Amino acid sequence: MAKANEIKSGDILAGIGAENAAERIAAKRVLSQLTLEDLRNNPVVPLETDEVSRIIDGDVNEAIYRSVKNWSVAELREFILKTETTNDELQRLSRGLTAEMVAATTKLMSNLDLVLGASKIKNIAHCNTMIGQPGCLAARLQPNHPTDNVEGILASLREGLSYGVGDAVIGLNPVDDTLPAVIRSLETLYDFVEEWKIPTQICVLAHITTQLKALQKGAPVHLLFQSVAGTEAGNTAFGISGAILQEAYEAGLKQGRATGPNIMYFETGQGSELSAEAHNGADQLTLEARCYGFARHYKPYLVNTVVGFIGPEYLYDTRQVTRAGLEDHFMGKLTGLPMGVDACYTNHMKADQNDIENLATLLTAAGCTYFMGIPMGDDVMLNYQCTSFHDIPTLRSIFNLRPLPAFEAWLECMGIMENGKLTARAGDATIFTR
Repeated sequence: MAKANEIKSGDILAGIGAENAAERIAAKRVLSQLTLEDLRNNPVVPLETDEVSRIIDGDVNEAIYRSVKNWSVAELREFILKTETTNDELQRLSRGLTAEMVAATTKLMSNLDLVLGASKIKNIAHCNTMIGQPGCLAARLQPNHPTDNVEGILASLREGLSYGVGDAVIGLNPVDDTLPAVIRSLETLYDFVEEWKIPTQICVLAHITTQLKALQKGAPVHLLFQSVAGTEAGNTAFGISGAILQEAYEAGLKQGRATGPNIMYFETGQGSELSAEAHNGADQLTLEARCYGFARHYKPYLVNTVVGFIGPEYLYDTRQVTRAGLEDHFMGKLTGLPMGVDACYTNHMKADQNDIENLATLLTAAGCTYFMGIPMGDDVMLNYQCTSFHDIPTLRSIFNLRPLPAFEAWLECMGIMENGKLTARAGDATIFTR
């Protein structure tokens, strides 16, 4: 599995990647001939020692699995890419696959294969609004501030909304993870959304245990967030377990203020397990696929890979980040998730803003569910670069896509959008300062 992966600096760092192109091609050939049953019987981390493996295996639809278990990985790839294969067929198939099967298929695909395969799949989820609908491109409005200053957060929030950004979620990464600070931020976002009757959902991306405490104290919560890994040891490093996520999921349904039923939000990224010394000798692509299999268990509303955030130790340059973004998006879609991508890079990586715009364009062609929206694409709190408030309407315009329907109707009422296009009023944050 590892040697069949496209070149990644993280696999080289772990000492498991192919040494040259000939070895990589040979590994792909061998992998293509394995059956799906071979892969289910040999997960990269044994069921006996790993909770993630057990959850993924336990969620397999046995009837669907039995119908395809004798397929080779090559046959699975061909089925996905066939012109006549439909969205319904791929969604049904995904319920019979394990993460290792998804990862193996991905390793046999070119970048264009990944775009085509992902573009065929439409996974829909509902929190307060419905995401993943055909013809739509949504965006998370990320109003981060280096001191969690309320007025600073609101300034970014107003500007982003004025560009038609925020239909996926208004999601804040807090500097201060303490309970009082998280509650204050939740109330700030919730009160603004309620005042302006915005059809969206809010989230403060603190640790899941802090969000749970806020929920228990009556704080307004729509989505519950957590970063997840593809191994039990990786999740332990994040301070979580399946039991904690299940508790949060059940509490969110009972005590949260979202309509539901999808009230979880997960973020991932290739290399996180290796950085925590929790990769069990497996390659980062396969472990990323396991993140999606694990996330699927909790019926999330949003999942996204923060693809270039972890740094050049794991994805060295533009070529590797682009490949990983297309891989992650395809794997999430094939796993049945409403999959977004934070098309991003850090300042010590060999990439620039043009590279990320290229990736976002490819991902939009692939049917990406949502991107991030940040002032000028520059996150002043997390210190990384990604897609801006301006990029989202640009991508919508190029590909003739719209915001989520309820959000678009609200934008029209506010005079920000008309017939799917931004009006002259767009970009005027004073709309929200009456």
